[in-house]
Amino acid sequence: MDGTKLAGIAGMSSIVGNVLLAGAKIYVAVSCRSSAIMADAWHTLSDSLTSIIFLVGLKVSGKKADTLHPYGHGRAELIAAIIIGVLLAVVALNFTTDGINRLLHHRPAEYGVSAYVIMIVTVVVKEAMAQFAFFCARKNDLKSLKADGIHHRSDALSSLVILIGLAFGGGFWWLDGVLSILVSLMILYSSVEVLRSAVNPLLGEPPSDDLTEKVEDICHRLAGETVEAHHFHLHTYGEHRELTFHIRLPGDWSLFRAHAMAELIQYELKHGMGIDATIHTEPLKLLAVEKNEPAR
Repeated sequence: MDGTKLAGIAGMSSIVGNVLLAGAKIYVAVSCRSSAIMADAWHTLSDSLTSIIFLVGLKVSGKKADTLHPYGHGRAELIAAIIIGVLLAVVALNFTTDGINRLLHHRPAEYGVSAYVIMIVTVVVKEAMAQFAFFCARKNDLKSLKADGIHHRSDALSSLVILIGLAFGGGFWWLDGVLSILVSLMILYSSVEVLRSAVNPLLGEPPSDDLTEKVEDICHRLAGETVEAHHFHLHTYGEHRELTFHIRLPGDWSLFRAHAMAELIQYELKHGMGIDATIHTEPLKLLAVEKNEPAR
């Protein structure tokens, strides 16, 4: 199946599954007067909202380059991930406040069998959804889908925390407030992880050592072992990548020969690695002058 279609299925299944789970949790939370379960319910419901944002981001990022966006729309997917991270932070802040208020006002919850059942179901279903999202994210290298998977995982973990709390301390009045705060902190941690994974590529990251080694190997194979590739800058726009770097070529080469070599390397990078490269050529004797050594 096409990777984009698979990602779309992951997004739609997330929306449907989360709405059903959130509805069940809200019912149980109202019945038990539990802030922790209600926080978990809104956490789950926010998964539906983030999945909608993901699908919109996926559609926009798939649009081709145009006059206003010559590098395509691939970074729309990163913007979608940032929105997801901010929503998670808002949810965490709201329920941290609610948990503190419950502790200050000594408001207990009354857990029943339904609370245990819905938490067990949530842990199993949300972990399954997380695994599917991670699988699709690896297939498509989509950070927003990975962010959605992290959101599923955090929901499963928060439900697990509540379940453990119910099993070992259901009779304490302060338990619900404490669990609400713990769940909120886990949501906040997920928010930070999602934002970090999206913001770093937007700000710009250095190319990996593996990428630079492959580029250097291509340069050596085509132009000789004496050629030095350096000053790498990588710009990523979804699946589209732009790489700029410098190469030092023998100083006695003609301008035509140096240009032809740069064009050949660019062709190899484009068709071999899917990278659009721009290469700045320098004479090797420039390196010798910099080191105060005799020119080669």
